[in-house]
Formats: sequence, structure tokens, C-alpha cells
Amino acid sequence: MTTIYLSSTDLKINSVSIEFPISINTLKKCLDDNYRTIKGKSNTVFTWDELGLLGYSKNGELIESLSLELEPETYDFSSKNKFSGKCYFNDQEITNYYKTHKEERVALFKGDDSGALALNDICAWFNVDEEETIKTIEISTYKPYVRWQGIPDDKYSIKPLEEEEITFVDFGFKLSIIEELMYMKGLLEPKFDIYEFADWYRDRKIDIDEEGYEPIAEVVQYFKDLPIPKRLATKITDIYQDGGNDIYMNLSPFSGGGEDDWDMETAVDAKQFPNLKKATLCYAKDCVYDEFEKMGIEAESL
Repeated sequence: MTTIYLSSTDLKINSVSIEFPISINTLKKCLDDNYRTIKGKSNTVFTWDELGLLGYSKNGELIESLSLELEPETYDFSSKNKFSGKCYFNDQEITNYYKTHKEERVALFKGDDSGALALNDICAWFNVDEEETIKTIEISTYKPYVRWQGIPDDKYSIKPLEEEEITFVDFGFKLSIIEELMYMKGLLEPKFDIYEFADWYRDRKIDIDEEGYEPIAEVVQYFKDLPIPKRLATKITDIYQDGGNDIYMNLSPFSGGGEDDWDMETAVDAKQFPNLKKATLCYAKDCVYDEFEKMGIEAESL
């Protein structure tokens, strides 16, 4: 029977200490040579049907990960039997440890809901279905997931302008201007993306799936703090509010916001936009329409 131990000191298969990547010859000694080989476009899979175990290799010689098939799939490389051995993590049966130590699970990639158990540079990732049945355990080198990796450190940092900026009285009005300059005309950068911002933000994990039904506080603050150059004021000829505007979908992805969140309470900021001729509104107090009209700006409800 195959016995695998993951401990704070090493990884052992049948009492033999191993390190990734593992040569196929080493696994022959740890396991047996009763395996078949399936070569694909991107990797080679070594399948031990009797043991219920798979080995994945990029070059066909060194194995980067081992898969314990608790519920085998039906692919040509899938094992014909379930994993028949024992696997231990910190001296406890690994599936029980996984179920009773949820706080120790770590994500290995974006959207990893099942997570992995990690010890030093080795991890065991769990493939779990909707019914919480563990289908596969994949053992490999542990590479911590850094959600902001690849995003410039300062991408969403608010930087002071070295030129005159517009001062806004009304936040709802400012959001309409950002919609035009950032999303419609591409004159404000970076183009804000809530999903990228959530990955970039380091003070806490922003869970969009959970929080996206209401305005997300850090995003609201970002747009409140975002400076807009005064030289761009002449680029605005009209504003158009709609619940599906990009600005609202980035503030509250699953709702588009509501009147209390984005209502324009005054049109006084319009005085700073000399070419503004028309405002189509859906988030505005009644008095705002009159204020626009008095300034010679056509205002209508969506």
C-alpha cells in the first residue's frame, strides 16, 4: 500500500524522502514500474492505474506534481482505480485534516475556493465539487499566490497633479464627469477596473462577490480623491446618467447603485464646464433640473 507523508521537514513516499521535480526513475523505486504514459501537447502524464495516482511532467522526465485520484475522471490518462493508499499531513489523515482545519487553507490562484494545505515548500491542493466531495489531491511545490502580482504598485495610487484641478461641490456630478472623461473619451487614466483594483488593493481583501451589491467604500473614496485636470473641462459637452454606466458598475458591480448613492444634489459644478450643453439624468434631485435650465443647459430625465 502506498503511504505518503507531508511534514514540516519533508515529503515521503513509502518512507523515501523526495523533492520536486521528481525523476521517473525515483518514482519507480518509491512506487513501481507498472504505469502507462500519455503524452499531450503541453505535458506528459504517468498513470499508475492500480494505485490511483498520476504524475504530471512538462518535459516527460521530471514530474512536477502528483495527483491522488479519490474520484477518478474518465479521461484517457485518468486512473482506472481510486487512490488506494494513505496520505498524512502533520501526522493526521489528510482529508480529515483538511476538513477540520479550514483556517489553514491557502489559495493557490485567483478564484481558488477549495484551497490547499501548505508546509514549507510543499502543498496539497484539493479539488472539491459543489457537494464538498474531495475528488483529487494534487501535491506539488508550494508557490504562494500574490493577488496583486503583475499590477504596477502605483497603478491606483492617487497622485497630486502638477497643474490646476477642478474642485467639485457635488460627488454625483463628479461621477458623471468621470464617466465621460475616463470611460467615454479615454482622457483620464488609468481606466478604473473594480476587479483589478480589488487585486491591487493590499489593506484588506475586497470580496466583490460578497460586497458588490452595495457601494464598496474603498472604491467610493478612490473616486472622491481622484483629481481631474481643469484643462479637461472644455472636453465636456454633455453628461448622460444611466444605471449601466461604467462608473456605477465599478462602484457597485451588481446593483449599479441607487438614488441615495449617486444622486446629484446640485448643478453648481456645471459652471466650470463652459461647453456643457445637455444633461440626461436619472440620479438627480428635482431642483437640479431647474438649476441646469437657468444656466442654459438642457436637462431631461432618462
